Amino acid sequence: MTAVPWLTVLWLIPAAASLAVLAVPAHRADTAKALALGASVVTAVWAVLVAVRFSAAGPRFQLIEDVSWIPAIGASYSLALDGIGLALLLLTALLAPVLIGAGWHEADISGRTTARGTHTFFALLLATEAMVLISFVATDVLLFYIVFEAMLIPMYFLIGGYGTGPNASRAAVKFLLYNLLGGLVMLAAVIGLYVVTTRSGPGTFSLSAIGELVRGDGLAASSSTLNLLFLGFLFAFAVKAPLWPLHSWLPDAAVAATPASAVLMMAVMDKVGTFAMLRFCLELFPEASATFAPVICVLAVISVIYGAIVAIGQTDLMRLIAYTSISHFGFIVLGIFALTAQGQAGSTLYMVNHGISTAALFLIAGFLVTQRGSRRIADYGGTAKVAPVLAGTFLVAGLATLSLPGLAPFISEFLVLIGTYVRYPVAAVVASVALVLSALYILWTYQRMFGGPAHQPGPIRDLDLRQRTVAGVLIAALLVLGLFPGLILDFVDPAVSYFSGSLR
Repeated sequence: MTAVPWLTVLWLIPAAASLAVLAVPAHRADTAKALALGASVVTAVWAVLVAVRFSAAGPRFQLIEDVSWIPAIGASYSLALDGIGLALLLLTALLAPVLIGAGWHEADISGRTTARGTHTFFALLLATEAMVLISFVATDVLLFYIVFEAMLIPMYFLIGGYGTGPNASRAAVKFLLYNLLGGLVMLAAVIGLYVVTTRSGPGTFSLSAIGELVRGDGLAASSSTLNLLFLGFLFAFAVKAPLWPLHSWLPDAAVAATPASAVLMMAVMDKVGTFAMLRFCLELFPEASATFAPVICVLAVISVIYGAIVAIGQTDLMRLIAYTSISHFGFIVLGIFALTAQGQAGSTLYMVNHGISTAALFLIAGFLVTQRGSRRIADYGGTAKVAPVLAGTFLVAGLATLSLPGLAPFISEFLVLIGTYVRYPVAAVVASVALVLSALYILWTYQRMFGGPAHQPGPIRDLDLRQRTVAGVLIAALLVLGLFPGLILDFVDPAVSYFSGSLR
């Protein structure tokens, strides 16, 4: 136990701020926005302090907090941080102020707000951030499950209550039903896992205690039972990720949500699914992970190619970006279940880099779409002549999405492919086709929207100071991590070596 509850304070800041934002008088919308932004900045600073206290050469789990919660069933409020959790924790905390800045006027123009609509919008953003932060440090299976499900509620209201277009409510319901179904299956697996632990002593939900059983004599259950439990966890995480063929909720939700909400969902919340594959699937069920790895890698390759091909045929800019995320998530899952240190390190780095690159591309596209009021690619042309900064930042974000060398996603995708080739060379070769496809859909989209003569009806303004700040921060991050990936890998490598070593 640490003298200062670093991890508890980390999630309490945005959680308390979400309530404080709601308490701001209805006519003080600007105050509510400023409070939300200030709280997100404080959370980001606290996250950096947590990172400073974390030692890459230290034990796997650090800053441990463990308090008995429900003694009768062996549940505890247990938090701890490893290198993988640290990378995603920093992504979440540092991206939140950017999203709040990008979404500064989103609640005002959604057309669905009440007198306190702005307050509720930013409170929901902060509540989602708090729950995601808990999920990256929770080391009690039951605690993780509760947060895993609870984060769906604020996101549901962000999509349905503030989304645009006639299908926002339907997209929100689809998002909720898909993820609740995954959670229901996971709940059955959580209960089954608890029952299995009772055969070796007092039942427990502790990740460390169950891990010791697994590394010792193993869980007291048949291989078929453990396979079923593994699949129960995997199903929920694959829905959240999302992995083909459980992906269809994502494009609808991303298109319906406001840009800031969509990025929070795709760049941050969905990472909980791939993170949990590492944290729970590989650690609790190593033999089942190895058994099903070839099948999962096939599904991942299908996601990679499917997402890229479908993106090429899109006429809706936001839907195109959503399908690119499906392709990128396929790469992340592929690296995880390649079961190599390089693949898993690349996947973790990919989670961070995808979060930044998707945020940049989606938010910059959102700045453009908000002006024009149309998501159709055909409604634009020659935009670079009237909005050169917007065009330039979009191009850099697009080049990052196609993993151009020198930008952050390149090294993570490179590590995933190398790590995969060691075990599954055919999968690595097929997945690499997506590099060509991604160049096609990004460059073709840029040419149609920003090149040629200007023909869109109505003027297009260039990015203002707030929008330039948002885009500049994200592009700077892409450049820094592209040149210095060790900033993340130095913390991630020791953590992933634990998984790859136990799965050999």
